[in-house]
Amino acid sequence: MYTHNLDPILFNLGFIEIRWYSLAYISGILIGWWLGKVIISKKFRNLNFNFDIKEFDNLITYIIISILLGGRIGYVLFYNLGYYISNPFDTLKIWEGGMSFHGALAGVILGTYWFSIKKNIPSLFLLDIISYVAPIGIFFGRIANFINGELVGKTTDVIWGVIFPKIDNNIRHPSQLYEAFLEGIVLFIIMNLTLFRNNYKIGACSYIFLIFYGIFRIFSEFYREPDLQIGYFFNLVSMGMILSIMMILAGVIIFFKKR
Repeated sequence: MYTHNLDPILFNLGFIEIRWYSLAYISGILIGWWLGKVIISKKFRNLNFNFDIKEFDNLITYIIISILLGGRIGYVLFYNLGYYISNPFDTLKIWEGGMSFHGALAGVILGTYWFSIKKNIPSLFLLDIISYVAPIGIFFGRIANFINGELVGKTTDVIWGVIFPKIDNNIRHPSQLYEAFLEGIVLFIIMNLTLFRNNYKIGACSYIFLIFYGIFRIFSEFYREPDLQIGYFFNLVSMGMILSIMMILAGVIIFFKKR
């Protein structure tokens, strides 16, 4: 058993705070940016369309904006709409927390699609690269969730349980670490096995990511406390499960269309 006593603030300079969560976002984007360019130059050298590697640099700006806007709008719509209807100006207070992975995902897909149309680049090609590197950012994000002591797991008696004193004194599943392992490490291994197949076809990373992230997220939700303001639908299904089921269905549709 471990008692959580980690500080979400990495260091405080008085006039500015550097938080682990911010560092997770920045690290995930920078590493994903670098690795994406490496993959494009190594794996996709012989494309049947012209692609300037510098366009990937330009895409990153779209992705950052899409993550912030999509993540925030998704949280407002999916998890706390009633509150934000009554307090509309609080929607802008991103620094107080409240980001949705599924909202960020939708934002990235829409932002990438818009970019691909403007630049006349196949959208699935760009989404494949993003899908390949996404588990890196997800891993850092879930570790930051654990450091922050948020998105805690359900009560348990397992020997690796964690007490989060800011929540209560119950022993809980470290569900953030379960997600970091499944959605980060395991999913990244699956993405590598997918991308480096000899007969790889554009679109495969996209649907594999959607399907397996959805599966791993649903599994993790069984060990994670539901959001207090929502709880469970039908006393069984969380909002995260519902959105993940939609991800899986989207991945299956892309799979059959590509086949």
